[in-house]
Amino acid sequence: MNSPELAAPTVPAAPEEEIPYSSLEHRRHQLFPKLSAAEITSLRRFARPMTFKAGDFVFETGRVALGLFVLLHGRVRICSRDRFGNWTKIAEHEDGSFMAEMAQLSGKPALVDGVAETDCETLLVEPDKLRALIVADAQLGEHIMRALILRRLGLIERGLGPIIVGDPTEGRVIALQGFLRRNGHPSTVLDARDDPEAIALLADMTIGPDDLPLVLCPDGSVLRAPDEVRLATCLGLVPTFQAACVYDVAIVGAGPAGLAAAVYAATEGLSVAVFDQRAPGGQAGASSRIENYLGFPTGISGQALAARAYQQALKFGAHVAIPGKVVDVSVSREDRCFRLSLADDQHIGARAVVVASGAAYRKPSVSNIDRFEGRGIYYWASPIEAKLTKGLDIVLIGGGNSAGQAVVFLANFARSIRVLIRGRSLESSMSKYLIDRIGALPNVSVCTGCVLDELEGDEAGLARVVIRHNDEREVVESRHLFLFIGADPKTDWLAASGVQLDRNGFVTTGFTGSGARAGESPLYPLETSVPGIFAIGDVRAESTKRVASAVGDGAAVVSQIHAYLHALSRPAQLS
Repeated sequence: MNSPELAAPTVPAAPEEEIPYSSLEHRRHQLFPKLSAAEITSLRRFARPMTFKAGDFVFETGRVALGLFVLLHGRVRICSRDRFGNWTKIAEHEDGSFMAEMAQLSGKPALVDGVAETDCETLLVEPDKLRALIVADAQLGEHIMRALILRRLGLIERGLGPIIVGDPTEGRVIALQGFLRRNGHPSTVLDARDDPEAIALLADMTIGPDDLPLVLCPDGSVLRAPDEVRLATCLGLVPTFQAACVYDVAIVGAGPAGLAAAVYAATEGLSVAVFDQRAPGGQAGASSRIENYLGFPTGISGQALAARAYQQALKFGAHVAIPGKVVDVSVSREDRCFRLSLADDQHIGARAVVVASGAAYRKPSVSNIDRFEGRGIYYWASPIEAKLTKGLDIVLIGGGNSAGQAVVFLANFARSIRVLIRGRSLESSMSKYLIDRIGALPNVSVCTGCVLDELEGDEAGLARVVIRHNDEREVVESRHLFLFIGADPKTDWLAASGVQLDRNGFVTTGFTGSGARAGESPLYPLETSVPGIFAIGDVRAESTKRVASAVGDGAAVVSQIHAYLHALSRPAQLS
């Protein structure tokens, strides 16, 4: 089943009234700025002319737009079409306006329709030229970037993207919704149980319980119970790499360390590819509020920090592949570069590799824990999970800063939170400002010397959490358990690379005793036992597990990569 298509690319005869961007309406002058004659003159260096007849699509939902369009003469209506083919007007552009949002910065499919109401003359700035323009003309680039970001936020507010139909409390729905949210992609969830629109959509379809959730993609296709990779592929988020392309540096992991390395490497002229299996930000991206990061006195959510870094990386031309899973890396002796193998059978080359793959969430040693993942057990606390806990009693295990941030956030929603830690107090593992804040929350209690003993459930998922405290067994009635008990290094993809790990599985770098290579030049501080492979952030042995430290690693590694690449080129220059 496909969503209804328009019979012909014509402007609707009776368009609905424009619906504002709600909370962004006061920033309309930034959402839809008019370019001056001088700015258009500056922009022409990066553009080529294109004309459209009245009724033509300038760009169309679900199809890759050619880039950013500057409207010289004419009028273009920006519309969205719902699953029944009804049009809703979002905005209208006239002379001096430009048409694009964040998707056009990286060549992704459009999320809305742009329909010429009159004959139009435009200038087209393709994605690579758009990035060059933004860097070359700082003032104009600032206006464009701000508008692109705000327009994406407006689309997220309005849910103009894929439609997920299913039970909003079910694990697969939560996973898909969380994946899109953390990637800054708009979406809508319809409750298949009682939402009239969902019931109408499903009326003519034959579905079974294994088909849910259904996802209606903007291009009209319908996915039955997709995983994240299949959904991302349908939305055009997974890039295709040219086998012959060799990047200066490939970065595996898009957490704070990997994104920092991408931004600084790209600003210094290196060609950069970044891969992450799930979303920008890594574990930090799941933090509800980071208050001890320099420059943000009122705090910032991990997702907002990651989104800004991701947008910077795109702005400077980094090629970001999310989801993109690297399964293997090997050295090609012939061309003195590395070959990275991806899970989708693609391969790319890179002259240097940065290991920024972070860590995987650690799980308690409880036999049936996998049964309840997504059905009562969660490893992060976003607004999606918080909504599920409203007015309920929940349990959270963990005593680090991530756990503390989650407690403070969830306390705004849950009726009560039982915090379980193994130690005698929080002082040894959590920042004092979080301890003080938790102590002031009336609906939070901290149980010291507690361990998870067993999980019990029913047909709906998790029902009870069994804990052991001072050799006594206690059953806590709760359908929501949040786990923040640390993480193990994500280094399985390095198994055949020869990169040395310490006894805990973290990557060793620099002068680390046996890690130094006899008979070779000294290692760079962040270089591994394999020349040309560097490690940064949480995956690096002896690193400080903090966002600021990870960003520092990402900045520092770029100068070392430059030095390595310069040394690598010397034999070729002398020959």
